[in-house]
Amino acid sequence: MNVLTSPGSLVTIAGATLTVIGSIAYATDSPTISLAGVFYGVPILLGGLALKSSELPPAERLTPANTLRHLREQPANEPLRKLLGDVTRWRYGQKAHLESSLEALKLWDEDTPPQLLSAQELEHNGGYGLALVFRLEGVPLERWQQRQERLGRFFGPGLEATIEPLSGQRLRLSLLPSEPAASSD
Repeated sequence: MNVLTSPGSLVTIAGATLTVIGSIAYATDSPTISLAGVFYGVPILLGGLALKSSELPPAERLTPANTLRHLREQPANEPLRKLLGDVTRWRYGQKAHLESSLEALKLWDEDTPPQLLSAQELEHNGGYGLALVFRLEGVPLERWQQRQERLGRFFGPGLEATIEPLSGQRLRLSLLPSEPAASSD
């Protein structure tokens, strides 16, 4: 996702634009425009800069939104649908995606938390699943493997977690349905 389209960037650009227009209007002796531009522009600019300072970009979505829509929209897949929506949007005031979930699972390091890099939707035995790629940072792979069984249950009923180590201190966490999806005939 483009960094310029983040909410923090849009608010910053709007505030900067109003401030510049207000300053130019002040210099050209247009009091009505200058008053509105400066009085509204500066606080909006400062608010946008505050948002930018605490911004966490969305994880990269590897699967196009239209792919697997028929599986994603099924009621049984609501936990994974919410999880995907949560990690593929801009976040503010957090160090990493899934911060509270990783803390509850004891997969959190305060100084160097795991970073979610990407999310991919999967079809597995006719069911819907997600694969999340994390950069390990301060949490060793062994701790993830110790909590593998709990990970599936934590993110939704009927899910199993598989952990695959990747190169470069990364891992792939796959959340897959534990049973084949029932056919709807």
